[in-house]
Amino acid sequence: MPERQMLLLAGHPVRIGGRALDILVTLVERSGEIVGKRELMARVWPDTLVEEGNLKVNMNALRRALGEGPGAPVYIATVVGRGYRFVAPVTVTEEAVFTPAVDPPRRHNLPTASTRLVGRKEEMAQIARDIGETRLVTIVGPGGIGKTTLALAVAETILDQHADGLWLIDLAPLKDGGLVAGAIATVVGLSTDSGSTEAAVADQLRGRQMLLVLDSCEHLIDGVAVLVDQILLRAPGVRFLATSREPLRVTGERVRRLGGLDAPGKSAGLTAAEALTFPAVQLFVQRATDQLETFRLSDADAAGVAGICRRLDGLALAIEMAATQIDAFGVAGLHDEVEHRLRLLEGRRGGAERHRTLAATIDWSYALLAEDEKRALRCLATFASSFRLDAAGAVAATAGHGADAFVGIVGRLVAKSLLSAEVRDRSVVYRLLDTTRDFAIAKLAEAGELDNARRRHAEFTLRSIEQAEPGPGTVIDWSDRCSQTIDDIREALRWAFGPSGDAGLAIRLTVEAIRYWKQLSLPEECRVAAERALDDRYAKWRDRTDDLILNMTLGATLLHTRGPMAEVKEALGKALAIAEDIGDAELQLECLSGLSEYELWTGDSRSAMAIAEKIQALSGRGPSVADGGADAPAGSALSWMGALGAARRRLEGIVRRPVSALSRDPGARFDLDQRLTALGTLATVQWLQGFPDEAQATAETQLREAEASNDAVSLCCALLHGSQIIAMYRRDYEAAWQHYTRGRAHADRHGLRIWRNMADCSCGRLRLYAGRPFDLAAYGQALEEVRSGGFRMRYPNYLTNYGEALARQGDLASGLAAVDEAIALCEANGQVVGIPEILRIKANMIRFGDPARGAEAADLYRLSIARARADGSLSWELRSTISLVRHCRGRGGDDDAEAMLAATYARFTEGFGSGDLVRARALLDARNQSAGRSD
Repeated sequence: MPERQMLLLAGHPVRIGGRALDILVTLVERSGEIVGKRELMARVWPDTLVEEGNLKVNMNALRRALGEGPGAPVYIATVVGRGYRFVAPVTVTEEAVFTPAVDPPRRHNLPTASTRLVGRKEEMAQIARDIGETRLVTIVGPGGIGKTTLALAVAETILDQHADGLWLIDLAPLKDGGLVAGAIATVVGLSTDSGSTEAAVADQLRGRQMLLVLDSCEHLIDGVAVLVDQILLRAPGVRFLATSREPLRVTGERVRRLGGLDAPGKSAGLTAAEALTFPAVQLFVQRATDQLETFRLSDADAAGVAGICRRLDGLALAIEMAATQIDAFGVAGLHDEVEHRLRLLEGRRGGAERHRTLAATIDWSYALLAEDEKRALRCLATFASSFRLDAAGAVAATAGHGADAFVGIVGRLVAKSLLSAEVRDRSVVYRLLDTTRDFAIAKLAEAGELDNARRRHAEFTLRSIEQAEPGPGTVIDWSDRCSQTIDDIREALRWAFGPSGDAGLAIRLTVEAIRYWKQLSLPEECRVAAERALDDRYAKWRDRTDDLILNMTLGATLLHTRGPMAEVKEALGKALAIAEDIGDAELQLECLSGLSEYELWTGDSRSAMAIAEKIQALSGRGPSVADGGADAPAGSALSWMGALGAARRRLEGIVRRPVSALSRDPGARFDLDQRLTALGTLATVQWLQGFPDEAQATAETQLREAEASNDAVSLCCALLHGSQIIAMYRRDYEAAWQHYTRGRAHADRHGLRIWRNMADCSCGRLRLYAGRPFDLAAYGQALEEVRSGGFRMRYPNYLTNYGEALARQGDLASGLAAVDEAIALCEANGQVVGIPEILRIKANMIRFGDPARGAEAADLYRLSIARARADGSLSWELRSTISLVRHCRGRGGDDDAEAMLAATYARFTEGFGSGDLVRARALLDARNQSAGRSD
């Protein structure tokens, strides 16, 4: 009914703003036509210059009034870039036909909702129930969390439950608690002639049945509490729903603390559909779409939007403000801006003054604090993550607060929603929201207190990590404790290495933090930190032990992130020289273990064995330098050299020792886990010796223990150098592919570039044998990266895969040249255990690529068998014998080869379900059946 400025639904007026109704009238008059945005704005705001955002806000309010939403009828269609069209059927009728219902007496003053509540259904239902059960419910939470929006949404659902109405009293504009009673009287329509306004209001409300919504009580908390208490006593029919940043602390109050909207955690491969199941993302997308009609959340942007919502702590106001910048920055740019600048959130032009910017919202709370509370909040902002009361006291209590008084200050900051508190491990931990922390840090700098507070924080962080011990429990327990500290370590290091920092403190922090980086599988971060600490600029702040540990750490992290580069040996060599000079046998052992691993990775088994002998010489020279320390490196070296029996004895000496609840010292630095390394090598040795089932069981043990260790390198090793290899040996290509996929993703996630390249190279053979696509160019590039990184331990295997792929694609000569190079590398470095298989593959290439050279292929098979026998490698012997029998049967048969296959198969005692044994059994059965038919 445009003449009466009224919209009816079933005869009852619909609550709708005047501007929104004008937009509706304009669109209905032009039903089916596109009405441009400028034309609408000129019609609705004829004498006012407004921005397009005003039209969007009112259009959203209109859609809500019409009930548009998922599954509901659509009335208005957006024509992107042009305007809007009313698409529902329209019937024009004389006004006299309409008989509106008689308007009921005015029973509330709730505003028309300008936004739709997102993600608070459970809270709404709970608070609605609370109001039915108790007379005072207070929604408590930090500024911008959405307290007012939630309170209004709850009030909308219970409008008809109070005979004398439901009334909103906005207390934000008031500056004096004595004015609260007058504000209530004015809204409800009371007369207050008594000298005591509070008492008069309470008396006049006696006998009434109503709900009073008191919004923004925190700055008038004492006055509000006194008045509410009087009304609760004198007017039993009156109930209250309050919003505040701290409780009123009135008898009978039920407090509902409001947290941020749920947002996705950090997750690789997050899709848009998955992200949109979280309320924080839903809110962002709704507001972004309001701002930019063409915005749609894509899979590519899902992780970015999730990161924005997490960084903003799920604060509804902050998310809304960020989303309005989508047209200026896009998701990626907005993510970066939110990460670095709180001032980006410039906010709304309308609404309460305290909500116009996020900074103003926080400033509103900050201004209400006492001076000692402000000082404490500023200092606590130096913590990058959660903290306990003792930590808070160490950093903030010395800033002019006594210990006892400080406990009270922390309690008041929690009550006022500027600190959050939660129970963890039977104690209370505290944290600031990121948005509050950013604000408080700025205030700390303004007050000239930043460096002093940062120093206290860095000194406390150093003391805490120096004193921390894993203690009883699991590796996961220790990892959880490390993860709770790592962000503060990073903050302390950032300041300590900075222009106003303390280089001596920075060096001590770096050395003590090494075990934290190790336990959290952050080798690349640790490598960068060690390199920085070893810079010549900081030499005068380091002692010899610092140099030893930093070089040893640099060598280990470089090895597992970049490969066996020359810098690895240089760093480990420096560390070893210092350890020998100061006579520290423990650290000598760590350095020698690292050098042994380095030599194995370069493919030099003989040098690795020589280092193992040095380790053996250290036995008994320290309290924990026990016999057997050389077993793991010696066992690995011997296995590559083909001495399988000796290798197995050494390796079993490691793995058969009792395993404690923690398989290794969880507080250790980036040393190598000898047991896990030995398990992987032992699995290979067992398979080579002809025990496929034992090998699989050992690989499974290695993987299980690596997973429990929470160590990135150990898990990569178990997946790629243990389980994947054994699965391929057993010809279980599906399992091998799963291990590869997981190992590759794990290496990527932890920045282990050399392991990623090794994964891609080891996958070459898997692709060839499992019939998967093989990208020769990409494989060649990965091979070159491994080679340039100095890695030679498995490089001949990878090179053989490359040669086989070349031959399969028709370039037999280049393929054979690659395989011959692989054999030469094995012979030169003493890593000869794989030569029988390489010879077999070379024979296959000739057999299929140049059938005229069949005799040469047969000779290579027999050479492979002979070398396998010499090493005691029954599995290589069986595999080559199978290939020889197949080759000979294609050329008329060979009784010696057939007898050899039967004899080799008979020496196996297990593993009859593995691929090679199944194939051998099939060949033997086929020959027996053929012989039976001939009989």
